[in-house]
Amino acid sequence: MQLNDELKNINLPAPPELGDVPYIRIQPSKGWVSIKFKELWAYRELLFFLIWRDVIVRYKQTVLGASWAILQPFISMVVFSIFFGRLAKMPSDGIPYPIFNYTAMVPWTLFATRMALASNSLVGSAGMIKKIYFPRLALPLATIVAGLVDFALAFLVLIGMMFYYGFAPTINIIWLPFFLLLALCAALGASLWLSAMNVQFRDVRYTIPFITQFWFFITPVVYPTSLIENPLYAALYSLNPMVGVIEGFRWALLGTDTAPSFTIIISAVITLVLLVSGAMYFARMEKTFADVV
Repeated sequence: MQLNDELKNINLPAPPELGDVPYIRIQPSKGWVSIKFKELWAYRELLFFLIWRDVIVRYKQTVLGASWAILQPFISMVVFSIFFGRLAKMPSDGIPYPIFNYTAMVPWTLFATRMALASNSLVGSAGMIKKIYFPRLALPLATIVAGLVDFALAFLVLIGMMFYYGFAPTINIIWLPFFLLLALCAALGASLWLSAMNVQFRDVRYTIPFITQFWFFITPVVYPTSLIENPLYAALYSLNPMVGVIEGFRWALLGTDTAPSFTIIISAVITLVLLVSGAMYFARMEKTFADVV
């Protein structure tokens, strides 16, 4: 009885007015919307977790583990060196064909593998998209960034091959981060288009291997760009963003004649257009992902 009397004498604060209570309304946007960089930064811890998850899941329960990051481009280089270097006598700008090809295989493998994985990142995380809200851009972005681990492992083999064939690093190597960034941006731009379309049209995932294979043959991985002598054709050929990346890697590491020039400028501009347009299309379609996926 005494306890009840004491409880009656406690002065509780009045409940807040409805207008004083902060709330967040999540609703679909209308029309073309801007990219929410501030929101993506607020979820940076989730982004780091997704990157770490992609690295762990990629090599979980595998026999060779991270060695696959080295074996994939290295075995491809051996096969191409036999058929294109020895049998077909493909020119390689005066550079031994194995290192000529492997220097291109390292950035190409990063681009092709990450583009394919990121294009399926939204469909593969359908359960997560339906249950919680977060910037959907984090999914393909995390997949692209996670590829830097594979790139670092394959690049160590490339450094070893450079010393084996007698190619010492020069001052040109300072441009290498730029060409790496160009490859990542090209992969991200393409995957933003493909991942958003893959949610709406599920047959897009069946076209990705064809797109990757076609893109490979219009990229100077197994042949040099010096084979294209017509200036007009060379300019059209440079519309492929990976042309600037591949030739930039060879110039920065092996000292070829493909110095940063008009070709690489065109590739950089096309990469920027691909990235910006892909991000805008992704932001426009993001409001439908939870309903459609």
